[in-house]
Amino acid sequence: GGVDELQSDDEPATGAGNRRGKGGARFAGGPRVYVGSLDFKTSWQNLKDHMRYVGDVKFCDIMKDKQGKSKGCGLVEFATDEEVERAILLLNNSQLHGRSIHVRRDVPARDRV
Repeated sequence: GGVDELQSDDEPATGAGNRRGKGGARFAGGPRVYVGSLDFKTSWQNLKDHMRYVGDVKFCDIMKDKQGKSKGCGLVEFATDEEVERAILLLNNSQLHGRSIHVRRDVPARDRV
């Protein structure tokens, strides 16, 4: 299930290699989505592969607690606002690792009220 149903084999692997090791890559400030209700076993690679269905994933990360355990949510940065809209439209409530995930536009901390 999940990702396999969404991805076609002839789709180019865009965004591959964009993420460097620990402490290397950072969000570039582009349009991004918050993804919630992730299985605790979901890695940033799994999430990136799932999100790649709708566009060019520039960066992806899973939020972790102080012990390094997943908090069950992540952030995904795309190249364009159109890709963010597509992610919300097509991937909100989609299945990833047997869970229905929630996808919404991320609001940067500086813009939160």
